[in-house]
Amino acid sequence: MTDSLSTGPICPIPISQRDTIIMGHGSGGKLTHDLIKNVFQRYLSNSFLDQNDDAAKIHLEPDGCMIAVSTDGHVVKPIFFPGGDIGRLAICGTVNDLAMVGAVPKYITASFILEEGLPIETLEQVLSSMAAAAKEADVFIVAGDTKVVEKGNADQIYISTSGIGVVPKHHSSICGKNAKPGDKIIISGTLGDHGIAVLSARNELTFDVSVLSDIAPLNHLIGALLAAAPHTHVLRDPTRGGLGTTLNEIAQQSQVSIVINEISIPVKSAVQAACEMLGFDPLYLANEGKFMAIIPADEADPALKCLRGHPYGKDAAIIGDVHENDPGRVVLKTPYGTTRIIAMLSGEILPRIC
Repeated sequence: MTDSLSTGPICPIPISQRDTIIMGHGSGGKLTHDLIKNVFQRYLSNSFLDQNDDAAKIHLEPDGCMIAVSTDGHVVKPIFFPGGDIGRLAICGTVNDLAMVGAVPKYITASFILEEGLPIETLEQVLSSMAAAAKEADVFIVAGDTKVVEKGNADQIYISTSGIGVVPKHHSSICGKNAKPGDKIIISGTLGDHGIAVLSARNELTFDVSVLSDIAPLNHLIGALLAAAPHTHVLRDPTRGGLGTTLNEIAQQSQVSIVINEISIPVKSAVQAACEMLGFDPLYLANEGKFMAIIPADEADPALKCLRGHPYGKDAAIIGDVHENDPGRVVLKTPYGTTRIIAMLSGEILPRIC
């Protein structure tokens, strides 16, 4: 992997823009986190929102059942790209957010913002894709809403979703603050496929690259993993901001340090080549069908075997481990025996990626 984005790339934000929303606030990186912490949480903070996980876990009274609730917006541009479209993205993204807290996804709602002039045939393609993804994930789309805006006020279609899942009691401790020293870190497959696929669909590459988005519902794979590694501590899908940002989130939430090995990180040759030509680092590219698991060392090998036996986990790898020193820090070991700090993404590499 290239070092060009090793400390969270992108040029500094001009002072004149710091009091307004810019594209970098949608990166999933440091600007996004600062916006959430300094603006949203200042007004909306509560014990559920402050969990800072992909979905909030809520106990229902009086029986004590725990559910998970998530919500997401989808504004990807273009709406069709190699390997997927905004419809599949909306369902899979919501399913995966629920699965990342150990929940079994059950129900989804969807809200559609349609631009005047959108062909009905295009809408039907998106809906067909949503239906197929929901069937694959074994979830039901149970409610929806539709609004139409004037031509020029949206990019064809935006979709917002919410999801509800049930959290089994034996998985209720899975969360971002539960990583423990000695744990192993597993990634379920190759990095950066979605980011490069969307970029190629925008015709912004001056060379040919045949990479499909990795969009997939991961709940069944997560279920198999948790059977093989029942004491899994953390699950997280590295979407916006990529794996580098996700590892920083976990290191800060759990107050641990994380060390990963560059040589162990799976990246497709086509993605690697594109990154080298564009000056990107796969660690910061978006993924939509991969997850990271932090697992006790004695369950890592069974977990890896389980993942590699599934089509969505065939390229899974153990990429590092968790330490107690230097809490909040993420370090990459290079093949040359050196190390470098992996910081949270500080700006925006590819806007409108999901």
